[in-house]
Amino acid sequence: MQPYGIQSMLKEGHKHLSGLDEAVVKNIDACKQLSTITRTSLGPNGMNKMVINHLDKLFVTNDAATIVNELEVQHPAAKILVLAGKAQQEEIGDGANLTISFAGELLQNAEELIRMGLHPSEIISGYNKGIIKTIELLEDLVEKGSENMDVRNKEEVITRMKAAVASKQFGQEDILCPLVADNPANFNVDNVRVAKLLGGGLYNSTVVRGMVLKNAAVGSIQRIEKAKVAVFAGGVDTSATETKGTVLIHSADQLENYAKTEEAKVEELIRGVVESGAKVIVSGAAVGEMALHFCERYKLMVLKISSKFELRRFCRTTGAVAMLKLCHPNPDDLGYVDSVSVEEIGGVRVTVVKNEEGGNSVSTVVLRGSTDSILDDLERAVDDGVNTYKAMCKDSRMVPGGAATEIELARKVKEFGLKETGLDQYAIAKFAESFEMVPKTLAENAGLNAMEIISSLYAEHANGNYKVGIDLEEGVWKDVSALNIWDLYITKFFALKFAADAACTVLRVDQIIMAKPAGGPRREQPAGNDED
Repeated sequence: MQPYGIQSMLKEGHKHLSGLDEAVVKNIDACKQLSTITRTSLGPNGMNKMVINHLDKLFVTNDAATIVNELEVQHPAAKILVLAGKAQQEEIGDGANLTISFAGELLQNAEELIRMGLHPSEIISGYNKGIIKTIELLEDLVEKGSENMDVRNKEEVITRMKAAVASKQFGQEDILCPLVADNPANFNVDNVRVAKLLGGGLYNSTVVRGMVLKNAAVGSIQRIEKAKVAVFAGGVDTSATETKGTVLIHSADQLENYAKTEEAKVEELIRGVVESGAKVIVSGAAVGEMALHFCERYKLMVLKISSKFELRRFCRTTGAVAMLKLCHPNPDDLGYVDSVSVEEIGGVRVTVVKNEEGGNSVSTVVLRGSTDSILDDLERAVDDGVNTYKAMCKDSRMVPGGAATEIELARKVKEFGLKETGLDQYAIAKFAESFEMVPKTLAENAGLNAMEIISSLYAEHANGNYKVGIDLEEGVWKDVSALNIWDLYITKFFALKFAADAACTVLRVDQIIMAKPAGGPRREQPAGNDED
């Protein structure tokens, strides 16, 4: 029988889904499944997820960005939510969970409206009006005076960072925040490194102004102070000639002299480094045995850094210029360190490079913990803290945390929806209702009665107490400004904006057309037509 309609246009084996039930509702369903996974990890009491990726690597975390990255989501609609989460992660570095969970909630409410008979266009129109109003209202909730801050004032930094770190490591934020806040004045995300060392506990964690290399020095010299440093990216060894040659040796004297000339050449190069004033040599590749012998003779400390990224950071820490091969360095190319020492931390020998003076910009947070999973999760919490620090340097305004902002937005957007006359007022009402997902999830994850807490919060906010949120430690509503729980305005702004955009993008899709997957036997090329 001859195919007709769209079947006649596309290849055999394609899939075509259209209409509300087949396309829109199925897309919403896939997005709901994804947001259900991340939602239970929202907030300080969020549950951990155990994710095993395609390489059999185990992740135990409640960090939504890591979870969705490792899940390798295949569904095209759910991928839109994943991309929104990634955009939030790259823009701010925190709030990916709020983005995905809020977008999922918006879509779930949109499904109810579709079942009531509203067209997706009307829902999208209502959601767009809702997000524009939300951004207006969010500015009104900003704490007075928070737009001006001294980013070098540790107390102010910790106040803004606490909520972001607590959402990853609840109860440990008072230890972790000072570690992140205690960083150089010329702050840069790439300059805050994390060294994870097994053993001990979080209380043993410290900050080192400089670098911590996870290997010991190559030679016998293990400590040196106030020294100049020469960095050679191509390794410390005799360089081989570019052309191959054959040397004929007729006698033992010639053989002895041949070896001596090589030794003399290496010694001359090492002596050149010593004469330049350097006491530490850093190699980016192998260290030759003969070169090491002369380094020991001239009392030079030798370090080996295989990673080119670590080598770049070392140069940034010390102010050195990496030279390609072993040569006589210029005094301008040398760096400086206060001290380089090999220490043993928890049974692991590490090299600590300290450089506290001279405007050093690199610092390392040394994290201690009992298992690799715990260390990885602590690293994510530090990473969130560092990214929050970066965000507050852009915009330091803050809004009440603990779901106080969301309840106030829900209340105000609902009022705004009642003034609208078209069908999109139903969509605005559902948009406002979606904000309840945050207090509801925070309460449920903490094992509290969600409905009771939400109704109490609404009652307090109706009386004008817009700073009342959930105190998760005691399980009651309280004024969050007294508890010092604040969220960054910029994090909320982008999270809600990306979530609304993602939800509207999914709702705009009314047909899914999947071409036949590529496969089947490949045609053989005719003999003699081989192409390189």
